[in-house]
Amino acid sequence: MKKVLVYIISDSVGESAQKIVSAVEAQFYQELELEVRRFAFVTHEDDLKFVLRGALKSKAIVVATLVNQELLSCAHAFAKRTGLGFVDLMSPLTQLITSQTGIVSKEEPGAIYTLPERQLSSVTAIEFAEKYDDGKDPNGFEKADILILGVSRSAKTPLSMYLAVKSYKVANLPLIPEVALPEQLFNVPKEKIFGLVGNPESILEVRKARLDYLGLNEDSSYANLERIEQELRYAHEVFEKVGAQLISTDKRSIEEVAAEIEEKLGRRS
Repeated sequence: MKKVLVYIISDSVGESAQKIVSAVEAQFYQELELEVRRFAFVTHEDDLKFVLRGALKSKAIVVATLVNQELLSCAHAFAKRTGLGFVDLMSPLTQLITSQTGIVSKEEPGAIYTLPERQLSSVTAIEFAEKYDDGKDPNGFEKADILILGVSRSAKTPLSMYLAVKSYKVANLPLIPEVALPEQLFNVPKEKIFGLVGNPESILEVRKARLDYLGLNEDSSYANLERIEQELRYAHEVFEKVGAQLISTDKRSIEEVAAEIEEKLGRRS
């Protein structure tokens, strides 16, 4: 699995760029991992140049949501001069709208947070998915629209982020036989719980690729077929115990899996 470093630079919090980067990463699931470093509230040229120099040194791709034209010009000039990989997410559409309407952008950082609640929902969902990813805080389970359960490397996180982009509040929990289940899990309505099931050989390949990327020994139990089969048996026990709806991930894209979850949610609503 290849890894790409991405710097997000914003004169606000950077959630818009994070949303797009997460959606793009989902398109490369199991082949590419994006390591994202977010630099928020960059409003001075000196700070911008400091971050850009760091990105160049680290061979990172820079994704920017800067509305200030002076900062944008500085970033574009730096990228052109140094060959830095740079993507400006805001100005192409902004300039197109201005050319067609004659209305000039306000160049106001954080203006998205003055939009109606409906338009903010996906931003809120992204923040939720980040906070309650990988079982970090079980207190989020009952607040979630969707709770995803599965063994390690069963696509919980990319699926959570993809659904978050579509404004669902998603939490996920890795199932490990030696780790006790949080009591909050049993308070979640079963129609919100989805269990990911997959072929043990497929999961094995993903785990081997992960260990290889990290430079770790593939002989560990983490990448052992018998161990994975044991984890999957345990996962099925948990799925049955909490009434989870089963979702197969075998040879399916994140979009296909997400669409099935949405369909099942629609039937229950």
